[in-house]
Amino acid sequence: MGRVLVVDDEPMICRLLKREFEKLGHNVDEAGDLTQAKELAAQIPFEVIYLDVQLPDGNGIMEIPAFLNSLGSPEVIIMTGFGDPDGAELAVKNGVWDYIEKPPNLERLKLALSRALEYRKQKSQAKQPVVLHRGGIIGNSPATRELLDQVALAANTDGSVLITGETGTGKELTAQAIHKNSRRKDNPFVVVDCASLPETLSEGILFGHEKGAFTGADRQRPGLVKQAHTGTLFLDEIGELPPSLQKNLLRVLEERRFRPLGGDSEVQSNFRLVAATNRDLDAMCDQDLFRPDLLYRLKALSITIKPLRKRRQDIKPITLHHGQRLCDQYGLPTKGYSADFFEAMEAYDWPGNIRELVNTLEWTMARAQNEPLLFSMHLPVAVRAQLARQAFSRKKDAAQAPVGAFTPPSLKNVDLDQFPDLKQFRQAVMDQGELFYLNELLEKTGSDLNQCLRISGVARSQFYNKLKRHGLSLKSN
Repeated sequence: MGRVLVVDDEPMICRLLKREFEKLGHNVDEAGDLTQAKELAAQIPFEVIYLDVQLPDGNGIMEIPAFLNSLGSPEVIIMTGFGDPDGAELAVKNGVWDYIEKPPNLERLKLALSRALEYRKQKSQAKQPVVLHRGGIIGNSPATRELLDQVALAANTDGSVLITGETGTGKELTAQAIHKNSRRKDNPFVVVDCASLPETLSEGILFGHEKGAFTGADRQRPGLVKQAHTGTLFLDEIGELPPSLQKNLLRVLEERRFRPLGGDSEVQSNFRLVAATNRDLDAMCDQDLFRPDLLYRLKALSITIKPLRKRRQDIKPITLHHGQRLCDQYGLPTKGYSADFFEAMEAYDWPGNIRELVNTLEWTMARAQNEPLLFSMHLPVAVRAQLARQAFSRKKDAAQAPVGAFTPPSLKNVDLDQFPDLKQFRQAVMDQGELFYLNELLEKTGSDLNQCLRISGVARSQFYNKLKRHGLSLKSN
């Protein structure tokens, strides 16, 4: 039977679920807070974790990734008395199996457990060893392992894939990995840089043209869509695709046929589409800059690549891989790396992500030449200056942390008969803290939505919901 962990600060809930699940033959452990739960999950390969949201030492939803990546890679089922649409959406996006509101219905909890265990059993039986060609995807952090799982999933289908991520995160490498692991691997991989498509010529570039279709068309030329026949068409930076082409592309995706410029008949192309962007296409749809029907077609499967600053474990293996490649390329002896070099590399935020790291490493190699060991002093001045600024800012923030800038609700004058329980008080503090945070964020960013989303790490729809709940709004800039 299954190995289950119940995480809840209400002993009665823990005892109830332990008793009921043990009746079904499962082994059940309990934890009253996140610290204890993470300690247990690091030692025991749990299959299912029932997780409360509001716990004494933190928010359970924020720890979902840690539990999913723990020893047993368990399924997580959220239980909460503070249910809200934002929390449910965030939990599902983080990979939970189910989201159940308290007071819990025992039958639903049992059903969720049996289904989660059956799912794991089926997944385990169906899972076969797969040799995945990583291409240039380097690293073994949880985020990179998840990315590789998504690459394997995408490679087994012919559906459209939308890859999102900041500039320099490796979107084209991911698209190539999908292609190289698919049944189309021996056929063309055709790249279209939508950002550099001249609007007046873009239709001809994509769909081709017949001889004489326009001035200078002295011969028939197949377009990139036709060149991708039997292979993969990769539309890089699809958010930059001219609006005039979006409608035409939608029809091609639906029918896999198109008419070249000056042509009398339609041409077919059996291609698989992978698109990538660093823009928020949902927001562009809201602003009538991108067609919603095209977006729905693009994201049959969506893959989001995390920025390098959110997977710092990958910085060292990426550095070692490209460091050796650059040494080989320039005929330099293999370099050693000092501890302070890696400390600096892992401390820097890499706003340009992997692309910036590789360019920085190339500059560093050129500076060091035949010196056998790299130190942080070999790094570009701009990187070292930013690291110094970061270190100074942290010390300054710690020394000048505002006292009383956010004051929790006072209980000094509250009578005992009206004294709130701990959960009520904790929720009041969280609500007040969230309001304080949003007010400060809006003021410091000048109500710039993109900055607010980037800094807060909150999804656009969730951010709007939070503003609405607190009676706030984005001011006109």
